[in-house]
Amino acid sequence: MKLRVFFAAALAAVSCSDRSPVTEWVSSTIDNPWQTVEIAGDMPDSAPVTVNIDPADTDQTIKGFGVSFSELGWQSLSLLSDQDRKAVLDELFVPGAGANFTICRTPVGANDFSIDFYSFDETEGDFELRDFSIDRDKATLLPLIKEALARNPQLMIWASPWCPPSWMKYNKHYAMKPDTVNDLPEERRGYEGQDMFIQEDSYFDAYARYFGKYIDAYREQGVDVSMVMPQNEPNSAQNFPSCCWTAKGLSRFISHLGPEMEKRGVDVFFGTWERPKPEAIDTIMTNPESGKYVKGLAFQWAGRAALPAARQKYPEATLVMSEQECGNGRNDWSGACHSWELMKHYLGNGVQIYDYWNISLIKNGLSHWNWRQNSLVVVNEDDRTSEFTIEYYLLKHASHYVVPGAKRIRLDYDNALAFQNPDKSIVFITSNETEEPQDITLCLGSKSQTVRLQPLSFNTLVLK
Repeated sequence: MKLRVFFAAALAAVSCSDRSPVTEWVSSTIDNPWQTVEIAGDMPDSAPVTVNIDPADTDQTIKGFGVSFSELGWQSLSLLSDQDRKAVLDELFVPGAGANFTICRTPVGANDFSIDFYSFDETEGDFELRDFSIDRDKATLLPLIKEALARNPQLMIWASPWCPPSWMKYNKHYAMKPDTVNDLPEERRGYEGQDMFIQEDSYFDAYARYFGKYIDAYREQGVDVSMVMPQNEPNSAQNFPSCCWTAKGLSRFISHLGPEMEKRGVDVFFGTWERPKPEAIDTIMTNPESGKYVKGLAFQWAGRAALPAARQKYPEATLVMSEQECGNGRNDWSGACHSWELMKHYLGNGVQIYDYWNISLIKNGLSHWNWRQNSLVVVNEDDRTSEFTIEYYLLKHASHYVVPGAKRIRLDYDNALAFQNPDKSIVFITSNETEEPQDITLCLGSKSQTVRLQPLSFNTLVLK
């Protein structure tokens, strides 16, 4: 007898037999996230939508999910009591407990969600890097990273800069365009399609050693950064810390960066790429002086359009979704649905590492550069309480269940993702973005099961 399912008491419900493949089911709506579906009731044998799950038809191997560290993330979490902050960080980083994050990103110096502009060495012409110091990070960023590592010592960390020290840029400023916090005259502005990093070997060499000193200094703090990328969004001229590069300029720099990282056993990836132009990636990958160092490729924002072509051309490269789009600070259902579309696109096109952006922000807070964004955790500044957002629960629908070593299963249905974990359990993730219940039949070998998805819900079902 096939398993029959019915919808009751505002939760989907299932009735199991020895022919049922589903062993666990969690559903999230914006008002009732992460609800376990109870067993009970009857439903038709089949539904208008049938999904065939073939564990033999697999694609890429997943290396992990994670989030990005930032100064504003730590600043917001620091408002909480010790007990509440511990609960949040346990949920995010204790293995198997909640989000189960295994690989996270951290900035090299200032970024758009740092407290303000800074680098590790702002002494003009200090090619020997005598004044290099990570003291700022010891106070504002490393405490958060160390809290994460205390919960999961195996957590992998990778890093990228938004901007080099300002004296290494032609315009001698962190930003590329003016706004209310900086006033850049026309002659000091930067634009896409030009190299704003000074294109001289002495600067390339100093900047490569700057990366090396960063790796060394972090290791002294007990933080092992195992992979770096040369530049966040190299085409984007921003009012916050940023630096435009051409592909040719980045290729030249990677030829200097690679040897410094090799000395320390640190991988170099190319990223983070934010334009739908796979031909620029070719400039780096086909240059023997830079391509030999590049182990992987990272994409975000409009760069997602370049992902399919890059995967086809460089099948051996590890692929990364380096920053999920950050929304508008509303943390609403619409934003979560967009994030679901991004998740399907990136993972469906071979991404092995998937990293969210903001870990935590103050509710309705603005960055130093007047930007409001979404986050996994929202902290209320008035009463110093926190809550997890619907975007957190969406990510948890994947990261809690899909472990490193899982293989993505190709499906004949475009509104779902499926993975087989090393223990052979199958994780099926789908949504119902309509305002009516939706029936769907899952077929796994000789077993099948019809389930009824709640309106406006994300769902994870574990099958065996």
